[in-house]
Amino acid sequence: MTSLYLSRLKPDERQVLIAKLHSLQHGNCFICEQAIDLEIHKDFLDVDHVVPLNDRGKDDPVNFALTHASCNRSKQASNLEVARVLHRFKQLKEKLANENRSPNLGDLLQNASGGNYKLDFKLSENIITYSMGELGDNSLHSLPVYQDELSGFRFFFANIPIQYLAHDDHINPRTIGPNISKLVEEFYKKRPQLHVPLAWMNSESGKSAIHVFDGQHKAAAQIMLGARALPVRVFIDPDHDTLITTNTNAGTTLKQVAFDKSVQRHLGSSLYQDRIQRFLKETGRPEDDLSFSERDLVNHFKGQSKEIKRYILDAVRNGVTSDSGNRLRDYIDLGGRGKESPLSYSTIEKTFYSFFIYQEVLDTPINFRAEEGENPRIVECKQILHLMNLIAELIYIDKFDPEVGTDKIESKLQKGETFAHDHLRAYRMSKEEIVYNWLQLVGQVARTYFITLGRPDPMGRLFQIPFPDQVWENIRKFLENLMAMPLWVNTDLSDTVFGGKQNNGFWKTVFETGRTPQGMTVLAQPLNLIEMIR
Repeated sequence: MTSLYLSRLKPDERQVLIAKLHSLQHGNCFICEQAIDLEIHKDFLDVDHVVPLNDRGKDDPVNFALTHASCNRSKQASNLEVARVLHRFKQLKEKLANENRSPNLGDLLQNASGGNYKLDFKLSENIITYSMGELGDNSLHSLPVYQDELSGFRFFFANIPIQYLAHDDHINPRTIGPNISKLVEEFYKKRPQLHVPLAWMNSESGKSAIHVFDGQHKAAAQIMLGARALPVRVFIDPDHDTLITTNTNAGTTLKQVAFDKSVQRHLGSSLYQDRIQRFLKETGRPEDDLSFSERDLVNHFKGQSKEIKRYILDAVRNGVTSDSGNRLRDYIDLGGRGKESPLSYSTIEKTFYSFFIYQEVLDTPINFRAEEGENPRIVECKQILHLMNLIAELIYIDKFDPEVGTDKIESKLQKGETFAHDHLRAYRMSKEEIVYNWLQLVGQVARTYFITLGRPDPMGRLFQIPFPDQVWENIRKFLENLMAMPLWVNTDLSDTVFGGKQNNGFWKTVFETGRTPQGMTVLAQPLNLIEMIR
């Protein structure tokens, strides 16, 4: 966002500001912390906001910093303080590249003068008492010791200075990945992360380092932002084989990841409702006043435009997914990847929601013609739901057998097993790369109707325009003719076109030409939309 303050400065006033910032920064670039020469670099300097205006930073000299132009334009974060932290990490990476390795938690601790000492302590059954004399703290700190009911390991919680923390690169050899930048921004914005790093200590000698073996990225982000102590859960004399197995399983068989997408959308919808309530309160509107637009919300919550837009779209997605009348829902694996159900939630997002939900915020009031059922978002949700129910009726209900499921169907066909044609058709038509193509054609059928009437192409707003009965009839005929094509039940194709995952372009070529990109004939003729809606 352009600075009005800077744009109003005369050339000599700008030079005075630059000189003042240069002095305050001890002659160094705010980001890379290398020297700035006001003569040599005079044509290669930027003055920028430390905290961006989008994040409610002030357009005032107290929020300005002087940087090399190249540093400012290649920064990894819009906030200059975060950019400086990430630049330091970049320099550490470049330094360690000479050793053919990337930074780990131990390197960041060492870089921050951490990891130097062992903790002096005395341990009883239920209490650990320790002191930190190396830091000039001779106080005796006593904390309760607990026993984990599942593993049997003893542990305690403590806020440990980084000087006593070490990285266990045997149990956790992972280096710090590129996503560290996102965690740094989260912590910088004072958003507390819930995961407390896990560590272990040896009780034999009464003196031990605290070895961190899990949660190292969150620990690293805090250290990069200048934290001098971290909250840690410390296991006392744990079995190392158990820790190694646990850590290995977390990244392999368990594949621990963030919330399922469907859960994320539900949470986003809740956050959207929260922002509406905050908007009403902050603008002094009545609780039932919905005469403002999605754009008004985005404009009000400056610095959160991306988040608000995501919450709005999440609310639309969640509204369709969770609707009690959604008959397709029974055939969607809401956990993400379709294992037993024919459709994965990922497929639904990449097709139905990506194609048919308008992706920009609306300027029309949220309550615009809502009672008449003509509000654009209400129409959009209603029609996507209608389409889902039509597809459920034609392809899945009383056709896909959940007891048979989706496991290794093509492999079983190759071994001579047989499946009901309805089930096989539903399974094959549900492959993400196939849905991606035929569902786009459904959209094309609808758009063609409006275009032939001389109306402008609805493009991304297609489902916000009420469909006349003829459009729904055209879509039904298209789907029925699509389902009738022999390839869906042709068992000879189980080890070729259906034998493995193809990409979207593969099936686009099949539908457009009747052949695979390799020239194998799959359809008697290319798809003709006019013929398929007759």
